[in-house]
Amino acid sequence: MSTPPFLFESERLAFREFSLDDAPALYRLNADPEVIRYTGDPPFASPNEAQSFLSDYDSYRVHGYGRWAVISKDNEKFLGWCGLKNTDGDIDLGYRFFRSAWDQGYATEAALTCLDYGFRQLGMTRIIARVLPENIASCRVLEKAGMTFTGFGQCKGLEGARLYVIQRK
Repeated sequence: MSTPPFLFESERLAFREFSLDDAPALYRLNADPEVIRYTGDPPFASPNEAQSFLSDYDSYRVHGYGRWAVISKDNEKFLGWCGLKNTDGDIDLGYRFFRSAWDQGYATEAALTCLDYGFRQLGMTRIIARVLPENIASCRVLEKAGMTFTGFGQCKGLEGARLYVIQRK
């Protein structure tokens, strides 16, 4: 299988669409209970289930954007994903990284880069993010990315999620 080309990049990161080759990494990412602790997502049952998810992932075709694989420019390693998702008419920023990539500024760098891409390249005017209040690190990432806390709502059926918003300047 061929790896899609990079769509955009930041200082340390490159972003591309997922490929079926990402299935083993996506499986491992979601298999870590700490990584999915606050997401409301169950882990994939197997690498084949992760591959089926990727096979069925149609956001790029339907919306022209989606969650993107985040690759280290230093070593071409798959660090996780970050991107935009159409959720009931809202454009939602989300991200997930291997624990080995935590506390290095990757999530903030990826969030800022995806927000910029959404506003400048895709013409979006408003992007939201939802995070459970217990996920303090993720709340800090969103605040560093310039997003503003606006209230509480639901995230994947979980009540009490913090809602963050940013508007195009």
